[in-house]
Amino acid sequence: MAEHTQRTVRDLRRANRSAVLQRLYFDGPLSRQELGPATGLSSGSVSNVVAELVDDGLLEEAGVVGSDGGRPRTLLRIAPSAGRLIGVDVGETRVGIELFDLSLAELARTELPLSDHHYDVEMITRHIADGVATVLGESGTDPDRLLGVGVGVPGIVDRAGPGGAVVHGQTIGWDAVPLEDLLRDAVELPAGVPLFISNGAKALGQAEMWFGGGRGAQDAVVVLLGSGVGACIVTGGAVHGGARDSAGEWGHLTVQVRGRRCRCGARGCLEAYTGSEALLRRWREAGGRPPVDADEETAITALADAAFPPYGSAPDPIARGVLDETAEYLGAGISDLINLFSPERVLIGGWVGLRLGRHLLPAVRSHATAYALAHPAGRVTIGLGLLGPDAVTVGAATLPLADFLRRGGRRPARVAEPAATPGWRTVLDARTRRTPE
Repeated sequence: MAEHTQRTVRDLRRANRSAVLQRLYFDGPLSRQELGPATGLSSGSVSNVVAELVDDGLLEEAGVVGSDGGRPRTLLRIAPSAGRLIGVDVGETRVGIELFDLSLAELARTELPLSDHHYDVEMITRHIADGVATVLGESGTDPDRLLGVGVGVPGIVDRAGPGGAVVHGQTIGWDAVPLEDLLRDAVELPAGVPLFISNGAKALGQAEMWFGGGRGAQDAVVVLLGSGVGACIVTGGAVHGGARDSAGEWGHLTVQVRGRRCRCGARGCLEAYTGSEALLRRWREAGGRPPVDADEETAITALADAAFPPYGSAPDPIARGVLDETAEYLGAGISDLINLFSPERVLIGGWVGLRLGRHLLPAVRSHATAYALAHPAGRVTIGLGLLGPDAVTVGAATLPLADFLRRGGRRPARVAEPAATPGWRTVLDARTRRTPE
């Protein structure tokens, strides 16, 4: 009975710490007096929790405000220097790694290129390990200050097994890749530093919901347009996912029966018409001339410039026709999201979305509302994401941050270094998960 009571008190204290930290993180700076109504805690509980968090170095003063003739009130905020976070974006053309403080201010970054969409598992694992070492070294950060590393990847992330996250990336040739195991073997971090792996579209969506165009919405969809196409679905304020973290494989919704061949092997997927590879292929087939030997980002920029030239220049009719058709496909795909989930907002992000969005947005809105049912279409707004090209990296960093806030600012218990494990090729060939000893 005593053990049960002790555990309950410990859990209550953690919940109270979490409530205070979350309110300060998203709504701060706040005074102690404001924290009571904001968290539902008594003034005594707020005082005790704040004192603990100050002693732990997690809170700091952020100025004072007057109070209607009474004593000035001290404002509190989470101390940005109280921890460090790393976000990793396994993108289509590069692996990006960024180091942040607790306010998600960037402290260091590095990018390692992927040539010709070369998604070799060993190479990407090495890129992540090298990138983590680089940002820690350049910033002079003690690895023991890390609260965790978040990684956004293409594909379905399955966390249902006992051994960690496994990635099913059909479009990039990943079949049940035990990425968490591989990274724990490759990345040199103190034992016990948490590692979080998520679908890249879901990471993008969480970043936009926390800091970007999704703030304040309870039901939203954040769309990622790049070489691949995905969506993060938010219902009731919670990001859809669960143990099998597909984040909504919207890009593989069928928009044309017996249509174009998609990278996944099926025909008629939305991605086969709206992903960057598909856009350039359609432009070329229609008689356009994408730049020779250019990377995808340069070629997509050339397509946009040809279709929407500076004022006074005539648009290229072939390029404009390709993008007009693309806007209709996107609008039709978004209409399915509207009919299925009735979101308040749809946000378009990803590097292709950011490059083409301002040109295509009016037509996408028109097609989406025309294809959708009138009632859900009447309550949705469709716009662009606000966080720019680093949104996936920021979103990946929110994964360890969310865990830290949920724990009430407590770090996971450090554990002994694991025993040596087989190389990644052995793990891949086995297609089985190990149970940690």
